[in-house]
Amino acid sequence: MEFSIKSGGPERVRTGCSVVGVFEPRKLSAAGAALDRASRGHLSAILARGDMEGKLGSTLLLHNVPKIACERVLLVGLGRDGEFRDKQYREAVAAAIRTLNATGAAEAVLHLTEIDAVKRDITWRIAHAVTVTREAGYRFDRMKSRRDEKEPALRKLALSMGDKSARRRAEAGLEQGLAIAHGMNLAKDLGNLPGNFCTPSYLAEQARELAKRYRMKVQVLERDDMEKLGMGALLSVARGSMQPPKLITLEYRAGAKHSKPVVLVGKGVTFDSGGISLKPGAEMDEMKFDMCGAASVLGTLKAVAEMRLPINVIGIIPTTENMPSGGATKPGDIVTSMSGQTVEILNTDAEGRLILCDALTYAERFEPQAVVDIATLTGACVIALGHIVSGLFANDDALAKELLVAGDIAYDRAWHLPLYDDYQEQLKSNFADFANIGGRPAGAVTAACFLARFTKKFKWAHLDIAGTAWNSGKEKGATGRPVPLLTQFLIGRATKS
Repeated sequence: MEFSIKSGGPERVRTGCSVVGVFEPRKLSAAGAALDRASRGHLSAILARGDMEGKLGSTLLLHNVPKIACERVLLVGLGRDGEFRDKQYREAVAAAIRTLNATGAAEAVLHLTEIDAVKRDITWRIAHAVTVTREAGYRFDRMKSRRDEKEPALRKLALSMGDKSARRRAEAGLEQGLAIAHGMNLAKDLGNLPGNFCTPSYLAEQARELAKRYRMKVQVLERDDMEKLGMGALLSVARGSMQPPKLITLEYRAGAKHSKPVVLVGKGVTFDSGGISLKPGAEMDEMKFDMCGAASVLGTLKAVAEMRLPINVIGIIPTTENMPSGGATKPGDIVTSMSGQTVEILNTDAEGRLILCDALTYAERFEPQAVVDIATLTGACVIALGHIVSGLFANDDALAKELLVAGDIAYDRAWHLPLYDDYQEQLKSNFADFANIGGRPAGAVTAACFLARFTKKFKWAHLDIAGTAWNSGKEKGATGRPVPLLTQFLIGRATKS
């Protein structure tokens, strides 16, 4: 879809459809009121007859509205004015796009972006309108022999900024929204690919293509390289698979030459059977999504590169399969991590922390200003927080706050959970420095505590996205989260530098 920025009164715009809002009860938005005046009360007369109350997400498509230039007018319910916030704005935009895609209009103007009741500036409103629109139009059908759905007629969407003086900020929002949407789509595509296509080697190839397109530096370490570095924890997960593991590093350097980088570490288990601690068969197919942390790192780097942010960012992706075989790691085995610390593996299905811990140690060589790891790490986090917010842990409160604020702006929220030393007691082992699991209580916390043992030399945060990286059921598929949160975090860092 082609996006553009428009200004001027809605009554003068020639387009296939003008989209305006209606608050409960039957109150037109400013753009809607302008159309109503031009049409000599046509819209208000329709509302007075009770055809629409303004309930959030409701729509009413009007044809042949007199005295105005557009072919159609789409009324979109906004709910109550005093309750119109981020969530309601995004839902209203999504409802508008769904309805537009069902019409014959090839182009439209969205005036919902003018509504300031949401208490966000025009940059935010434009950016979110773009990402919501791209999300509504996303389909993953590359593996199908034929497409199930007819392509919508809508090809061009103009986003209204209202005041002409806001053009620069509106265009910044358009650039930001497109970059984040493109990054999310990459993350979704990678997550939705099945495990027989999206292997560690495939992820490495995608990283190389990204590096070539955006002039990044890429390095892919093979099994022999990891053995020389002493990455015994990562390699222990890969033992049961015929697919070779990879450690991928992507370097985006557009900041000051001597500025320390932000490092993003993404868990890349391209299929997680559980290993010898085999998972139950029900919904095991969803374990292709266990590389969504890696996908979000690639998606974020794509977004950052498209915006040409003046910042240094390094992505590190440890990637492997976790499979059962005669050579697979067994419960009770002890491995030595790259840091030299030994780990007793009590459950081979707690593999994500094993590949991440070596990647976190590897991150030390880049002398980072901050490290954020992203992982579909624990079912316990899903039980604690559901599918609404991601779990956030950090060894630095200021870094945690930065990420929370970024998540709020991006509407890709996280919740700060504790990382007290008291929880480390659950990881005690009689035979190694510590175990890879700490029992059922506080499972998401003890997983983060495990990782914290490898992050003493830098400021670090951990995002557990097990509940937010994909949807199950009828809407099954990768969500592209937390690309918006991470990108907004880096926008904030780039602005400060």
